[in-house]
Amino acid sequence: MSSLHPELQRTALYQLHMELGAKMVPFAGYLMPVQYPAGIIAEHHHTRNKASLFDVSHMGQIKISGKPVVQLARLLEKIVPSDISALQVGRQRYSVFTNGQGGIEDDLIVANLGDNLYLVVNAANKHADYEMLQKKLGVDCQVTMLQNMSLLALQGPIAADILQRLGADLRHLPFMGCQHVELASIPCFVARSGYTGEDGFEISVANKSALTLAKLLLNFEHIKPAGLGARDTLRLEAGLCLHGQDITSLTTPVQAGLEWVISKNRRQAQGFQGSSVILEQLTKGTLDKLVGLRLSGRLPARQGSPVLDQQGQIIGTVTSGTFSPTLEQPIALGYINQAFSKPDQEVIVQVRDQKITAIVTKLPFVSHRYYRI
Repeated sequence: MSSLHPELQRTALYQLHMELGAKMVPFAGYLMPVQYPAGIIAEHHHTRNKASLFDVSHMGQIKISGKPVVQLARLLEKIVPSDISALQVGRQRYSVFTNGQGGIEDDLIVANLGDNLYLVVNAANKHADYEMLQKKLGVDCQVTMLQNMSLLALQGPIAADILQRLGADLRHLPFMGCQHVELASIPCFVARSGYTGEDGFEISVANKSALTLAKLLLNFEHIKPAGLGARDTLRLEAGLCLHGQDITSLTTPVQAGLEWVISKNRRQAQGFQGSSVILEQLTKGTLDKLVGLRLSGRLPARQGSPVLDQQGQIIGTVTSGTFSPTLEQPIALGYINQAFSKPDQEVIVQVRDQKITAIVTKLPFVSHRYYRI
């Protein structure tokens, strides 16, 4: 443990982060690298142009087993609105845990591994998610927090070529596909996914092998480390929500523009938590909606900045904001009144004592570059 933060946990790569000169910050109960000496903007551009290695081992990795996968899927469908039963072996899907009011308790990735379901959940919520899964799935299901596993994210256009050089030809693995492989003889579970908007992979690897694998990856000329700062600017440019800011237990998938996670057959069958609220919103709409905002000038908006109409009336609130290294201008996500949510609508964002003109923008701000067959 760090003497400065004795209560915080460290990932298996903590010492490597220190050797690489990372600036470490408390995040979701861990000491995590927010940036390295090159800086957030350099790390951001390197991810877009080459590939960067992110340590995301603070995320929760959970295995659900004890029954045939089709039965596990049906049980999980009680708390997510997506069609998990139709998820094929070797495929994964983005979804959300909903509560009785339709709010989003967390967002997650769920994969079908043939004999179990594998989930990746947010670091800040992983213990609550674990307890909720134990309670909701019943005593016949085994819910296991994979505390002996690290999670690395290799993100960027050359990621597939790098993994091939380590012995795994994943060049044609489809987006959201996943499989067990060996990278330099190290057993790994690899998924073609990530939260940067770029092509890339998330690699689950045993804690005991994580440092060796990370060093092998960083030995490649065009692979550099990146921290939480660049991860945040990349995900915001990609229009991807951050739980606890852009989506919370008080916001529904419909408000957040995540209607697509609600599978067509689930809309008819219902049966998931908060389904009556969510399905009514799908039909009647919501009072507010999550939108993208492009701000004039150079000053970025921050979480909580009010959004105003031309008469100065508050019509919404910013949930995430940053200066976009790719677009070279401030961007933000926020909830605003539906009447002002159409693209190209002009609104005002108040940042401290300044009123800044902003344009409602269709998401994502920067086009995704996921690998499609």
